[in-house]
Amino acid sequence: MLRTSDLEYELPDDLIATEPARRRDAAKLMVVDRAGDAPPTHRTVADLPALLRPGDLLVINTTKVIPARFIGRRKDTGGRVEGLFLDGTADGNWSVYLKSNGKLRAGITVILHSPHDQSVPSVEITLREKQGDQWLIQCAEPGEPAVILDRIGATPLPPYIPRARGQRGMPDAAHRTWSDALDRDWYQTVYADDDAAGAVAAPTAGLHFTPGLLAELGQHGIDRADVILHVGAGTFKPIQTEYVESHPMHTERYHVPAKTLHALRQARLAGSRIIAVGTTTARALESLPNLDGRSDINTETRLLITPGYEFRHFDGLLTNFHLPRSTLLAMVGALFTGGIDRLLTLYDEAIAEQYRFYSFGDAMLILPSHPNVRP
Repeated sequence: MLRTSDLEYELPDDLIATEPARRRDAAKLMVVDRAGDAPPTHRTVADLPALLRPGDLLVINTTKVIPARFIGRRKDTGGRVEGLFLDGTADGNWSVYLKSNGKLRAGITVILHSPHDQSVPSVEITLREKQGDQWLIQCAEPGEPAVILDRIGATPLPPYIPRARGQRGMPDAAHRTWSDALDRDWYQTVYADDDAAGAVAAPTAGLHFTPGLLAELGQHGIDRADVILHVGAGTFKPIQTEYVESHPMHTERYHVPAKTLHALRQARLAGSRIIAVGTTTARALESLPNLDGRSDINTETRLLITPGYEFRHFDGLLTNFHLPRSTLLAMVGALFTGGIDRLLTLYDEAIAEQYRFYSFGDAMLILPSHPNVRP
């Protein structure tokens, strides 16, 4: 069993990234070996074509982030209500988080409006029932939630980003209005699929890619396959239990096309390395029962990965630097022979080298053996 306290580390506030590298692939990249304790090398994401091998299979998560945060006013009192969309259907049944200074109860109507443009038509929602820390609500406007939120929603940045912006005196950061047009672009991968809208958090390791980098990887003989995992708000939820394994793991929906299963099988037969881009991709791959399927897989996962887990369906991982006390930190630690201790030693070096942390931060490439870098 892994104690949650073993997932703690101290991070200087000024290393929390408030925006991505101005050229996405200019982000720093720490290259490390899964086995042993060889010192890491320090590169940039743009160096990936030299760090990977022809025949490697890069697996990416093409989910699209929706503008899932919203702001509204109670129809009865005018009190401010903030929320985060979690899930919903075209008939208006939504599951959301809500926050208000006043007491919320079933039957209250809230008018949602665009935080940026008051001329945009508002939308009414009615609170129906509270279930745990979530509310079931009825949206008065029928239609796909992603379409409605595109009109009245805001980018669902993790709370630590606007908080850090506010601490650094960035204008209007607390109101999430100063840069939402930029954030909609920044907090989305360049390969996000319009038909795969549904994530309320970004698969952040994928934020480092540019169209040029993807083209260069292809020219170097590095193959690519897609999965979809709709990242949920639970990905950032800190572990509150004494032991990580006791944490009530959140559910996320994932989709693996048959052609990706075929590519994974072919990579295994050829002895090629499978490199997952991000913990969300890793979670989707490890949730597969096997690679034998001949049809699309579309289901849910509650998989929790901790040290001692035996990875089956990928060999290396491109990942960002994660929050303390998070299931993501536990998953990445599980990749190393030295476990969490090895990972936190690498985090110490990243801090010393002024790497930028969390969603808009720099990256780590974990390989099954330290690569011979090609010229």
